[in-house]
Formats: sequence, structure tokens, C-alpha cells
Amino acid sequence: MGLDQYVNTFGVACKQRFGEKLKKLTIDAKFTCPNRDGTLGRGGCTYCNVASFSYEHGTELSIPEQLNKGRERFAGRTSKYIAYFQAYTSTYDEYKVLKAKYDEAIIDPDIVGLCVGTRPDCVSDDVIELLAGYQARGIDVWLELGLQSASDKTLKRINRGHTLADYLDTVTRARAKGIKVCTHLILGLPGEEHQDYLNSLHAVLQAGVDGLKLHPLHIVEGSTMAKAWRSSRISLLSMEDYAYSVGEMIRYTPKEIIFHRVTAYAKKPILLAPDWCAYRWNGLVAIVDDLKAKGGQGSYLISKLKMSSKAI
Repeated sequence: MGLDQYVNTFGVACKQRFGEKLKKLTIDAKFTCPNRDGTLGRGGCTYCNVASFSYEHGTELSIPEQLNKGRERFAGRTSKYIAYFQAYTSTYDEYKVLKAKYDEAIIDPDIVGLCVGTRPDCVSDDVIELLAGYQARGIDVWLELGLQSASDKTLKRINRGHTLADYLDTVTRARAKGIKVCTHLILGLPGEEHQDYLNSLHAVLQAGVDGLKLHPLHIVEGSTMAKAWRSSRISLLSMEDYAYSVGEMIRYTPKEIIFHRVTAYAKKPILLAPDWCAYRWNGLVAIVDDLKAKGGQGSYLISKLKMSSKAI
């Protein structure tokens, strides 16, 4: 594919540290979300249907059974793995419950890393101390924060239930304890355009971040946005426009920051649109072509990245 030639990818970073590219074993630990259980709201974020991105969603398997099943998929490709608590808000429970579930994953001798996906407003100081404790024991820990956009207006529109300030606070507290932060951003959210994506990147870089995940907005069955899309009230990015914006964001990003992902896809029939998001490789090829033509990560001086006059 050639992405590694232009981007500091997670795979390359793992190979440098562990001698091989690690695989993430996704875990559905039966967490929920304050935006679904009534604490903040119900129905979740307007774009969300967790079944579209979580391989193990809905499983009745225990955490060790899920790890073993994931290991079977990657047999012969690696000997070390990362336990990835992906579905819903994986820090949203009592401390003792969280600790028990994380402990159940990292006790596996093949697990050398722990990724915990969550919302910026659901990370207590106790959780940060817990994760810092795992890191002190030699586990490679990543806290994945779903920011999606640095615009509070957009966050309200998509029913996130948190603000940019919540994100900035959690990043500050986590990184002060040495916890690496990977931030998720979605390109193509309603009302946003290319400059808005750069504004979000600028805010994230200013706050301090260790990794990034970029996703195109895609419409999935079961989401609130599916209704708006069916009534033609949402326009989506073409593959070419997405590749252009991702390329620019990569060029503005310092080389030490690790890209865990530069695109995402979902399978039909859960995926409704755009069609190009059903095929992982098409989007990647378009991004690599853009990088090949215009330069890779860190090509632009960071001082060139300025927020527009449009308020965040």
C-alpha cells in the first residue's frame, strides 16, 4: 500500500518498540454510554451504531474467549497483541468493575498493550491512575478519546453531550500521568468543511496528543443520521475530497505523532452511504496517491496551520 512511507503509522511504531506489528483484539465488555442510558440523553450520537465498527458487538463470549477468537483470526501474523476495549464508553462503570475487566484482559501473556476507547467526559482521576498503574507494570497503554470535532456547535448538533473543554481537561490530566492519548476526528460532519477539519486538528495539536484516528462520516443503519440521509438532508464527502483533506491534515501533523488510522469502513447492509466506505483499500489508495503527489507527514511547517476566523 505504501502508507508507511509517508505516515508515522501505528504499525511501524509498534514494530520499532516490539519488533513486530501488533494486532488489536477488540473486546465488547458490555459497557454502555451516558448518552444512551439517560444520564446525558438517549439514542446516542446521531451517527452511531456500534455494530458497524465493533467486530465483537453483541457477543456472549467472555473476555478471554473474545481474545482467543481474535487470536485465531491473526494466527501466524504476530505473537503479541493489544487488548482493545472498543465498544461504547469503556471507562463508564464503577472503578472495581473497570479494574476487573481490564485485569481479565491483560493477564493473558500475549497481551502487551491496552487500548481503552471512551468519551472525554467519562475519564475520572481514578481511571487515569488505574491506567497509569498498568503502564508502570510494562503494559503499553493508550487512552482513545472520541472528540470528533473541536467545534462545540458541531458537537451539540451531533448530540455528543460533551464539549471541547471536557476534552482539553482530560487530555491534560491523562498526559500529566504519562498516559498516551489518541484522538478520534470525523471528517464530513454536517455543517463542516475542509477548514473546520483543520481547525479541529489545530486544537488537538495545541492541546497535546500522541496519536490520531481519522474517519470519514458514513451513514449506518440504526443511526439517527440514517433518517436525515434518507430524506436527502445530509451530503457526504466523496472519496477524492476525503483523501485531499486527510492528506492536508497529515502534512500539518508533526512526524512524532502516530496515526492509528487514516480512514474507516463499514460493511453492508449496515452501511448505507457513501458506497466507497464499503471498501477499505479504495480510500487508502486515494490517500496514498495524494501523499505521493504532495508530500507526507510533517511536510508543512506547523506555524502555517491557523484556525479560521470561524469560531470553534
